[in-house]
Amino acid sequence: MESTAPVTTAQANASSSTPSGASGPTADRVSSHTHVKGLGLSEFGTVDVNANCGLVGQVPAREACGLVVDLIQAQKLAGRALLLVGPPGTGKTALALAMAKELGPAVPFCPMVASQVYSKEVKKTEMLTTSFRKAIGLRIREQKEVYEGEVTELTVEETQDALQHANTYGRTIAHVTLSLKTTKGTQTLKLDPTMYESLAKENVTIGDVIYIESNSGAVKRVGRSDTFATEFDLEAEEYVPLPKGDVHKRRQVVQDVSLHDLDLANAQPSGNSSRKDVVSLMASLGRPKKTEITDKLRTEINKVVTKYIQDGVAELVPGVLFIDEVHMLDQECFTFLNRSLESRLSPIVVLATNRGVTHVRGTGSGGQDGGGVKAPHGIPVDLLDRLLIVPTRVYSEPEMRDILRLRAATESIVLDDAATLGKLAEIGTRTSLRYAVQLLTPAHILASCSGRTIVSPRDVEEADLLFLDGKASAQRLSQMEGFLE
Repeated sequence: MESTAPVTTAQANASSSTPSGASGPTADRVSSHTHVKGLGLSEFGTVDVNANCGLVGQVPAREACGLVVDLIQAQKLAGRALLLVGPPGTGKTALALAMAKELGPAVPFCPMVASQVYSKEVKKTEMLTTSFRKAIGLRIREQKEVYEGEVTELTVEETQDALQHANTYGRTIAHVTLSLKTTKGTQTLKLDPTMYESLAKENVTIGDVIYIESNSGAVKRVGRSDTFATEFDLEAEEYVPLPKGDVHKRRQVVQDVSLHDLDLANAQPSGNSSRKDVVSLMASLGRPKKTEITDKLRTEINKVVTKYIQDGVAELVPGVLFIDEVHMLDQECFTFLNRSLESRLSPIVVLATNRGVTHVRGTGSGGQDGGGVKAPHGIPVDLLDRLLIVPTRVYSEPEMRDILRLRAATESIVLDDAATLGKLAEIGTRTSLRYAVQLLTPAHILASCSGRTIVSPRDVEEADLLFLDGKASAQRLSQMEGFLE
């Protein structure tokens, strides 16, 4: 099997928008954990109270997660898993995201919810396998022959298409003439017609700095030559200096991909992209978008990856697979997890649940929830023995004040004084922290309707009267006989 060049995924830029009532524009959309920036630990592994990390409290859990991060970076946690347990709203997901921030972008982090595995189209074990391989990174270092320089000439030579009549307008590309310049000189290349598509895809024009891989023909636009920096008064181009050395050179190329990227690249053959006739176009319309990723294909890819690692060409980077609400998995999924953790190509698995002793799904005779075996956290005991368990506890009222202050600052909401925070923390203690956080924006809108930009305790009380929390709604339903039965 030939190794396939990894496909890079373009990052979609989120458009900036100003939320209703915000004092200024925000760079990104505000989500539940936008304020989380890390675990906030010192160099000794203890919690730094002065760190602006976005986490409050949960000191033992944060220090335990910091130790797990050190084990992951030292690659000494393979074949093991971490379980975060605690009541709802105690920061389990925030701790997992903080671990991802601490590991940095070089380590793959794949989050998922356990209920995602249930589908009528894809098997449960296939969904878990895909997530596993997304969380396993491969850092490939290759010495490649490349042509690098500033484009000084780009000419497309056309000729009469042999399949067309001489009197028609059928034309085809004969070759592409490309001249590249470096500090040592200039070299002119005569490229294959298929290279025109790669150049057009990268929007290459005269004055751009590019490099072309000699073996694969891949084209990469590095940027605009800095000699054109004064071409426009205002421009968003990235200017780079003129490359040094010869046009034709050897350079080390480092690529970070996941095993799932390699699976997709081999399961989606590109075919002959140079054919542009009607027959090939219609055939491509009827062709399925994706070839199935089979176990045989994954085995072949694993063999190539193992050979790369043994030859020193590639380095395996075990990432983190985070499965939230893990009690929603059934016995079949737990058996698969138990076996997969023993694999040599296994990521670090972080699980989270808010359940105590409950039924393991899939062990009852009456379907998924028809009774069955009871186990701690809804996880079979044999898998539970493999887990390092980190507990989280309910936040105290002072900690709720700090969290609400962070969320108000993140959402650009100005609170009146400590009395407003105190009122919100009181509501959070009576109901839940999540409910108190959700009252911030309605209270801010109520203050805006009254012509004020600062939220007062009266706005919080009015918002609390308009909505019900989960506990109050359950109590109300229990007092209404026959309602929605």
